[in-house]
Amino acid sequence: MKFNTKAIHGGQHHDPSTGSVMPPVYQTTTFAQTSPGQPIGEYEYSRTGNPTRAALENALASIENGARGLAFSSGLAATDCVLRGLKAADEVIAMDDLYGGTYRMFSRIYKDSGIKFHFVDMNDMEKFKSLINKNTKLVWVETPTNPMMKLADIAAIAKITKANKIVFAVDNTFATPYLQNPLDLGADIVMHSATKYLAGHSDVIAGALIMKDEELGKQMHFQQFATGATLGPMDSFLVLRGIKTLHLRMQRHCENGEKVAEFLNNHPKVKTVYYPGLSSHPFHEIAKKQMSGFGGMVSFDFVSGKKEEAIDFLEKIKLFTLAESLGGVESLANYPVMMAHASIPEEKRKEIGITDDLVRLSVGVEDIDDLIGDLQKALA
Repeated sequence: MKFNTKAIHGGQHHDPSTGSVMPPVYQTTTFAQTSPGQPIGEYEYSRTGNPTRAALENALASIENGARGLAFSSGLAATDCVLRGLKAADEVIAMDDLYGGTYRMFSRIYKDSGIKFHFVDMNDMEKFKSLINKNTKLVWVETPTNPMMKLADIAAIAKITKANKIVFAVDNTFATPYLQNPLDLGADIVMHSATKYLAGHSDVIAGALIMKDEELGKQMHFQQFATGATLGPMDSFLVLRGIKTLHLRMQRHCENGEKVAEFLNNHPKVKTVYYPGLSSHPFHEIAKKQMSGFGGMVSFDFVSGKKEEAIDFLEKIKLFTLAESLGGVESLANYPVMMAHASIPEEKRKEIGITDDLVRLSVGVEDIDDLIGDLQKALA
C-alpha cells in the first residue's frame, strides 16, 4: 500500500456495529464486564485502551511502518515515556540542537535522576562513537532540527546503535512520515509532536511514539498506561482526521517552503537561510538521501545581525501569524530566543547558532504569491 493510500486507510476498519466510515468518538471512561475480569469486548478502562485512540494508534503504526503506535497527551509526554525506561547511571547521547522543551526535560527534569546526558553534533561520528560506553542506553536525534534545520544521517547512526545494542529514537516531527521514514532506516522509535503536521490544523495538543519492534512497543505501552499521559478520544479523532490529509498538505507545505526559502535566499537583508532544500545548506546531501522532500520549515537571520530588525519584521508580518507552534495549514512565525527556545541557556543557544536575529517560519498552504508579498512588505 502506497503512502497516500495508507494515510487514509492504513490500519483502519469500518465500525463493525454501524458500518461508520470514520471511527466513532468513544467518549467513555470505562467498559462493561459480564463477570469480574471478563469485559464484553477488548476494552476495560480508557486509560489502558480506547477504541478511538486505538484507531489513531493503528494509523500511526501504518504510516511509519512500525509494529506499534501509541498516542499521548503531548509530544513531551511521548518523550517522557521513552525516558521512563531508563534508570540511574544510564547514559543518553542526544543531538546538540533540540527543541527547547526536549532540552529542558533532559537537562532539568531528569537532572537529579542519575541519568547522564551528552549533547553532541551527530555529524561528528568520531565524537559520537567516543561517548558510547556500557551505560549508553539511548540515542535521541531530531532531523531536521528545530530551529537550525540541521540533519543527521539516520542510517549511519543506526548501524552504530545496532552494533552496540542501544535504543535509537528519532524525532520526526518536522519531516513527517510523508517525507522521511526513520524506522526503515534503522531507528527503533519514532516520536512526533502530533500537535504539528500530523494533526495539521492547530486545534489539538498530542504526541506519538511508533516502535519498530513489538516487544519494545509493549514496554512503551506499559509505561504509557502506568503513568497515564494518554490522549483523549476527541483529540484522537482530530489527529486521525488530520492524518487523512497529511499527504495533500505536505505537498503544498513543501512547494511553498521551497519558494519562500529561495525568495529569502536572494533578499539583500537576509544573511543565511536554513532550509535543507537549498544546495547551499550544509546537510543538503543528507536530506536528498533520506528525505523525499524538504518540508515547510524555514529559518533565517539578518545581514545586520540585529535583534531589533528581527522584532521589527515580526511585528510587521500580516499573513504569517507571530505565534508558538508550527505545522498548521496557516503560516506562522516564531522568534526562538524568546519563544520556542527561551528555556535553553543563552550560552548554549549561541553555541548551536540560535542568535538574537534568528526567525523561524512555518510555511503554510496559502497562495504562495500572498505569502511572498507579506514577506516582501515586512522586510521592506
